[in-house]
Amino acid sequence: MKRSLPAYVYARGKKGYLYFVRGGICQRIHSEPGTAEFASDYARLMRGRVATPKQTISKLIELWMRSPKWAKYAHNTRRGHERHLLYLSETAGNVDPAKLRTVHVYEMRDALADKPTDANRKLDTLVALLNYGIQIGWLDRNPAHGVERLDPAGRKRKPWPVDLIEAFRAEAEGRTLLLFEMLLGTGQRINDVLSLRWSDLDGDGFPLTQGKTKKELYIPLTDRLRTVLDAEKRKGLFIICHDDGRRISYQLAHKDIMAVRKKIGAEDYDIHALRYAAATEIASIPGMTNEHIQAITGHADATMIRLYAGAAVQRARAEEAQKARRDRTNTKSEH
Repeated sequence: MKRSLPAYVYARGKKGYLYFVRGGICQRIHSEPGTAEFASDYARLMRGRVATPKQTISKLIELWMRSPKWAKYAHNTRRGHERHLLYLSETAGNVDPAKLRTVHVYEMRDALADKPTDANRKLDTLVALLNYGIQIGWLDRNPAHGVERLDPAGRKRKPWPVDLIEAFRAEAEGRTLLLFEMLLGTGQRINDVLSLRWSDLDGDGFPLTQGKTKKELYIPLTDRLRTVLDAEKRKGLFIICHDDGRRISYQLAHKDIMAVRKKIGAEDYDIHALRYAAATEIASIPGMTNEHIQAITGHADATMIRLYAGAAVQRARAEEAQKARRDRTNTKSEH
């Protein structure tokens, strides 16, 4: 079969992206075969000249990671970004970010379609990176902004149901049960809960600053959590700790919780879903609003409130609406 591409040009991957491969050169060609732009790119590469713009994705990554903005991110946020930045550097490091178009972002997304959650997270990182590029004057607009996310594979995260919450309480003990009650009672992220110290407790609640959002909150104790904490023997500075008082790691916390989840058949409900459960419980109480949920979760975006407690909010509002209709009908019949 006769090749339709010139020498040293090969189509790779499911999408058939074109690469020039010769000697030590391996560079993607974005222009279309048969166009004047393609002929120019091909001639330049044949002469051994690899275009390396002054402003590249790799250089932008380097600047971002040295910036005050980067330093303000929570530790886990930085770790998540770093993994995806490595991918961006390896696949598009020499690309001038100012020449990126939305179609290129969609190409990247679609190339990762077999792992939709990972693709979406890489998109989030790219959006944040290019936003920084706008901030320092490298771009006028963000071509990754507004790119549709892929539907995540598998089930979406759901709040813990009441029966599994009670099953966990019946099965767990010691540090694992305390961690569970702290997660559910405060509605906070796992790393924020693991960072809480006995000295943070002022008697009625916890003043805290969320690691991810840097938002300052005051979380009052529920009656149940107050009872649990009153009965707990203090072993060290941290509330959740080893027997010798040392703070436990996220990995150990996850292992402890997972062991009980497997015993009670709650593998579909992870640690973060306890935060959903707290938001859902608040939303189901008559008179509670999005502001009440935000006061506990710390979310500023109404979209996140809908994600965490949308179904419970809808049900509570529907029950209020139907009750109002019944009351109105009963009032009319009395007359």
